[in-house]
Amino acid sequence: MTSLDDIDDLRGWLALADKLGEVRTVAGAHWDKEIGAASEVNYKRPSPPALLFDDIVGYRPGQRVLTASMGNARRLGMTLRLGTDLDDRSLVDALRTRPGEWAAGASRHPVREVSTGPVCENVLRDADVNLLDFPVPQWHEGDGGRYIGTGCAVFTTDPDTGVLNAGAYRMQVQNDGRAASINIEAGKHGAAHVREWFAREGRAPVTASLGHDPLLLVVAGTEVPTGVSELEYAGAVLGRPVDVIRGELTGLPIPATSELAVEGWLYPGRREQEGPFGEWTGYYSGGTEAVLTLDVQRVYHRDDPIQLGAPPGKPPHDYSYMRSVMKSAMIQDALVRAGLPGVEGVWAHEAGGGRQLLAVAVRQQYAGHARQAGYLTAQLPSAAYMNKFVVVVDADVDPRSLNDVVWAMCTRTDPAEDIETMRYTWGSRVDPLREQGAPAFNTRAVIDACRPWTRLADFPKVAEASSELLDRVTRRWPDVLGGAW
Repeated sequence: MTSLDDIDDLRGWLALADKLGEVRTVAGAHWDKEIGAASEVNYKRPSPPALLFDDIVGYRPGQRVLTASMGNARRLGMTLRLGTDLDDRSLVDALRTRPGEWAAGASRHPVREVSTGPVCENVLRDADVNLLDFPVPQWHEGDGGRYIGTGCAVFTTDPDTGVLNAGAYRMQVQNDGRAASINIEAGKHGAAHVREWFAREGRAPVTASLGHDPLLLVVAGTEVPTGVSELEYAGAVLGRPVDVIRGELTGLPIPATSELAVEGWLYPGRREQEGPFGEWTGYYSGGTEAVLTLDVQRVYHRDDPIQLGAPPGKPPHDYSYMRSVMKSAMIQDALVRAGLPGVEGVWAHEAGGGRQLLAVAVRQQYAGHARQAGYLTAQLPSAAYMNKFVVVVDADVDPRSLNDVVWAMCTRTDPAEDIETMRYTWGSRVDPLREQGAPAFNTRAVIDACRPWTRLADFPKVAEASSELLDRVTRRWPDVLGGAW
């Protein structure tokens, strides 16, 4: 394994990541909370490596679980086929304009249907199905069960158009391994597909991949534009089609190189109690509730399949870095394509799970520019779900620096004049502020942390050295000052 072009599946991805020194193997962990706890410790490290769990207690060697697949810039850049030596800044720069280009080019990369693939090495049917034959973790101490779907891609289709959707929805093992509940937020594309199938045929076909090239987690876990197939979007990233097989029962696609996949039908009345589960907000998502449940009728898997784990939790968690980078790039691209001038940068902060706290830097060009940027960002399709705060800052403020953003809020925001709220916006069932059973609305604030437009000429000057002076003293005393700033 020598290059990005050689990656065709999760095993190829692992081979290259290992060659780059980006993978650590953990032997002997227990599926019951130890895999999750070790992963949590790892997420808090600077630039955490990927962890590959093997020799899991109760299971034979070779049945592995991977976590932190995209926990740093190098591996995320590798996954997006942008390079193998990127740091945070170069990754953000490399992503500029890419999300829009990938979306625009998706239709030129339709999936390629193949008759078989590695995922077909083993096919289990009906009574032979048992998801607990695989080392499914209980990720958090307070979880209501074992979750096989965290880094997954759940596939549904629009019954009228056939357009495919892939979503990363949590999946809890039910009925002693014979079923899996699929917790889909009501506003997601997959939920709309399921409702349309129920109205049309009384059931909804579903396939789900549970281990794959982490690129599929990227496209399933971020808001690809409506009407664009996530698999075609992935094809645009790769520059070639994604190979799929068709499920025996539903005809829905399954990535041919998937490690492990399931297939079946959802029915309106088929529900199991699901949860609680440690979610990306950093809290357990309430108690238990009845959730649509898939009686798994087919399991497809490679010999010794590798599960792709991506458990959420209090940030930083498994995919918080990936989401922050991808959401930032998508939102900035969307703002530029919407025609907003002067956009200097966007960052979706990990502290808000890559959704709840967005910082937008603009170079003010007219009265009302800052507020326009804030309101537009707050309701973009790529940003609207579960957003709570949009902070608009001037071009001299780095939106990626939480310290600088808060400094701008403290020195350029008049709380009585510069904070506006939007009510009854798109929230989430996992919001800890939502009362049980209440609709999933939320409220969001647009915070203008820019210099007042009427005072641009006379606003106090920032007390900091020029970049030229900082560069000069750093070069003069590199041993003391670190050689960079």
